[in-house]
Amino acid sequence: MKIWVDADACPVVIKEIIYRAADRAKITTTLIANKLLRVPPSPYIRAMQVEKGFDVADNRIVEILEAGDLVITADIPLASQVIEKGAHALNPRGEFYSIHNIQERLTMRNFMEGLRSSGVDISGPSSMSQADRQAFAAELDRFIARLNR
Repeated sequence: MKIWVDADACPVVIKEIIYRAADRAKITTTLIANKLLRVPPSPYIRAMQVEKGFDVADNRIVEILEAGDLVITADIPLASQVIEKGAHALNPRGEFYSIHNIQERLTMRNFMEGLRSSGVDISGPSSMSQADRQAFAAELDRFIARLNR
């Protein structure tokens, strides 16, 4: 199992949690972004830069991930593709996307996108709270613990 991070919009605090987990559990973890990323020196953590462009990083993740891998992303369409490939998707607020909730999330995302494109002023997600960080760390730890059983 490998961890793939949709790193362009991943908060720094979440990346730091991922780094610690990757080193502790000795799991190969790759951050993919369309900009140069600095990652800590570790045999388990690397960064991959892709071309700039719409969904280039997302497409690369889908191309190289394997069933059973974990993808960290807030991008709902990417999460849907990840699930279709038999992998797992966890958002930075600690919520797993699944076959049971992804369609609902896609529908809501598309609805909100339609409202925004028609000129309705819709605020984005709230900023990351301490509870969000803790929820993410707890879910990531639980997922890794299940692998080690």
